[in-house]
Amino acid sequence: MVDSCLLLLLICSVLGLVSGSSKELPIISFDEGYSPLFGDANLAILKDGETVHMSLDERTGSGFISQDLYLHGFFSASIKLPADYTAGVVVAFYMSNADMFEANHDELDFEFLGNIRGKDWRIQTNVYGNGSTNVGREERYHLWFDPSEDFHQYSILWSDNLIIFYVDNVPIREIKRTEAMGGDFPSKPMSLYATIWDGSEWATNGGRYRVNYKYAPYVAEFSNLVLHGCAVDPIEKSPKCDNGPTSKASIPTGIMPEQRSKMEKFRKTHMTYSYCYDRVRYTVPPSECVVNAQEAERLRRFDPVTFGGRRHHHHGKRHQRNRSSQGEATTI
Repeated sequence: MVDSCLLLLLICSVLGLVSGSSKELPIISFDEGYSPLFGDANLAILKDGETVHMSLDERTGSGFISQDLYLHGFFSASIKLPADYTAGVVVAFYMSNADMFEANHDELDFEFLGNIRGKDWRIQTNVYGNGSTNVGREERYHLWFDPSEDFHQYSILWSDNLIIFYVDNVPIREIKRTEAMGGDFPSKPMSLYATIWDGSEWATNGGRYRVNYKYAPYVAEFSNLVLHGCAVDPIEKSPKCDNGPTSKASIPTGIMPEQRSKMEKFRKTHMTYSYCYDRVRYTVPPSECVVNAQEAERLRRFDPVTFGGRRHHHHGKRHQRNRSSQGEATTI
């Protein structure tokens, strides 16, 4: 009965996201939902208990991890990124189970890529399922604001057949599960992570610009932490909210028309890369791709080599897994 009541609360709260609002979802303190991952003194919890500062210096980066695993739900944080020269700095807010499933892990990524002075931060999303790191599903965007000036909300909605990435409650990417994807769609319980680390080898112009530690420490600030999903017993690997209605019922089935309009506008204005249109990597787009002719033409004009299919000596995006203390993040 208790589990059913909790699930009913989850259903009512998450369904509110269909209209684009998540303000009523419960914000938790750091100690309620998270634990330090690495970084020692570079990870600081402020006196309010709900704000976290992660810093990167010459000694180390830092990060934290959710105390529970989750199978589906809504996961969110308000983040303020470091300012000034940030080339090579990577801030990640993501879900993963790589610690439990090294050979066939799942992952949902927000990655924030720093830049040289005068150039904007870039944001990247990515999806892995069942260890499918050989099939990159990256998208990259600019933002309509400076993410170092103030806090902005970044959210992931994950169900058994749908993934949506949000920025300030505006959906920026939607992934619908297809039969052909098979296990490439994330389907195993995951933890939520936040990290800051040195990605000098790849993060800015393929490693051309590196972290300059005379500007350290680089501080990323996190607040308004939301962990709203089906927690999973780490031993039994079974969801604690399985009793009552299925978990599918607690997740929106799609994006409302007014939200979709905002998403299309964002993608038209701010998307700079999508694997679905990368003709160098994929002569045929992966099965889940819904090709938009206008998106294809805009990206082709933006980069005729990558999105026009003209072959050259570029080998596409290279994938490596960083399994050091910086945590898990896709490198490109």
